[in-house]
Amino acid sequence: MAGIGIVVGILVTLVAVLIPWLPTSASEEMDRIEFVFWFATVICIGIFALVASVIIYSVLTFRSPPEDESDGPSIHGHTGLEVAWTVVPAVLVVAIGVLSAVVLSQNGNAGPNPLPVKVFALQFAWRFEYPEQNGLKSGELVLPVGRSVRFEMQSADVIHSFWIPEMGQKQDLVPGITTRVVVTPKREGTFRLVCTELCGLGHATMRAPVRVLSQAKFDAWVKQQQAGAGAGDKGAATFAAAGCGGCHTFTPAGTNGKIGPSLDNVAADAKKAGEDVRAYVKESIVDPNKVIAQGYSAGVMPRSYGQSLSAEEIDALVQYLAGSTQ
Repeated sequence: MAGIGIVVGILVTLVAVLIPWLPTSASEEMDRIEFVFWFATVICIGIFALVASVIIYSVLTFRSPPEDESDGPSIHGHTGLEVAWTVVPAVLVVAIGVLSAVVLSQNGNAGPNPLPVKVFALQFAWRFEYPEQNGLKSGELVLPVGRSVRFEMQSADVIHSFWIPEMGQKQDLVPGITTRVVVTPKREGTFRLVCTELCGLGHATMRAPVRVLSQAKFDAWVKQQQAGAGAGDKGAATFAAAGCGGCHTFTPAGTNGKIGPSLDNVAADAKKAGEDVRAYVKESIVDPNKVIAQGYSAGVMPRSYGQSLSAEEIDALVQYLAGSTQ
């Protein structure tokens, strides 16, 4: 029976080790999560190997002959075995629980000098604000390597969920409350933030680029963003930060979303609606259900942009969209 258990254990271990179940870690929190994963996996492999070996051994050793239809012997319980298979699993479950609680506590500790980043989610885009960098806003999440980041997150409409697979931490964004999560990037690179809560028709497009840079490059990025925040670039930056390209095709921005109508045609659409193009674009942002483009349904375009975007951002976006199509 021991030989059977060894063979089963080796086979299951190969399945666990050779298949890349988890993405390559890019944060200290993910390292701890991986440790819990493998701790539980090793326990599960041992239990599975033991149970499988007992079953296989029993089938091979105690099976009845083909013509034997008699009842088997009456067997009573074994107190020692019953105590063992109650106490041992209980101890293992407690061990997993204690380890998980320790890791959960450590992963929630941002340390003495975290970088605060505000995360704002809405159908169907992510927006980021850096309070320490004079309120810099971006549609791209850029982080310095080696420094803990404390995310403070809010949702404008429905429940969304923040997750960067390589960094492990996952947290829901719930309307009306502020949720928090800590991430400490440990290597530079390019990653992807995804929404893992089904949040509507454009859920599959709710993605945001993530870059982890050295502190020097991060500081340079901040300066570049602040220097390029003039009126000429404000509309394009708002278009990107608000996630408009995930749902709309707009050639000047290089986007090809198909969920909403093409923004290359806003001048013609405004003419059909009998409105000035700028008024039509602004109305489509703040009151999207007032005029519905042909072939599209009401309720698809979120109504939260009128509140989530500042008046300056809306004016810049109107200028960008209307000015690029005339």
